[in-house]
Amino acid sequence: MATITAAMVKDLRESTGAGMMDCKAALTENNGDMQAAQDWLRKKGLSKAAKKAGRVAAEGLIGALTSGTKGVLVEVNSETDFVARNEQFQGLVKMIAQVALHNGADVETIKAAKVGDVTVETAISDAIATIGENMTLRRAASLEVGKGVVSSYVHNAVVEGAGKIGVIVALESTGKTDELAVLGRQLAMHVAAAKPLALDPAGLDPQTVKREKDVLADKYRQQGKPENVIEKIVDSGLKTYYKEVCLLDQAFIHDSGKSVAQAVKEAEGKVGGPIKIAGFVNYALGEGIEKQESDFAAEVAAASGKK
Repeated sequence: MATITAAMVKDLRESTGAGMMDCKAALTENNGDMQAAQDWLRKKGLSKAAKKAGRVAAEGLIGALTSGTKGVLVEVNSETDFVARNEQFQGLVKMIAQVALHNGADVETIKAAKVGDVTVETAISDAIATIGENMTLRRAASLEVGKGVVSSYVHNAVVEGAGKIGVIVALESTGKTDELAVLGRQLAMHVAAAKPLALDPAGLDPQTVKREKDVLADKYRQQGKPENVIEKIVDSGLKTYYKEVCLLDQAFIHDSGKSVAQAVKEAEGKVGGPIKIAGFVNYALGEGIEKQESDFAAEVAAASGKK
């Protein structure tokens, strides 16, 4: 039997909105498995199933850079948020984004690329030596279209083009690029706020869809609903789920009376041609990184030789 810690209960409570005792019971019932505990709470109707699981904060910056039909995102991590406000670190992130824009999003290729007389990897090492904290280029992504624009949005920006959340959106169109760029930025802001998982249902991970179907079916099965009724309820529930997690089906944050797909269709008149969302990438700083929490008082006591 797994030991259920207060931290585990806290994480489950934050990711589901369920009560503390319910979270403890869910973890106990599922031997500490966080995902299984989330599903258990949902089947019991005790969770609104927020999609925050596994996102542990880490420090650093997300850099976003676009140029016409190309755009990139990079995540450069540091040990403390203090470093994210350091001008040298901010410059490093911007430089790495510039290299990614011209060399592509493969991390090893970026690190091997030359900036002046040194490689990016050497530049990172030099910054580590100067600033005194470990830093890593964790990941990068790029989008490109033949005709159209790639737009970006950075949330919680500490400097232009770098912050805690970065989004790029690619729009394919032969219409006016200035109008496309305005729409692209609006869509990038929407992605940052609404956090879609895919453009449409076809883009969702089949395992994610299967998990959603299983959770819905088990919930109503426990309520004694007959199987033929459960099938219809699950189909209806999936349509609701798609409106929550698929970009084109989501309610547009700038006009909640219409879907993103409708907003894009309406914008075609102003742009002067058909518009297709070719893709999007959303980076949130530190998502999925396990960050060890330290006891500062204990560290100070240990450093001074106290027990």
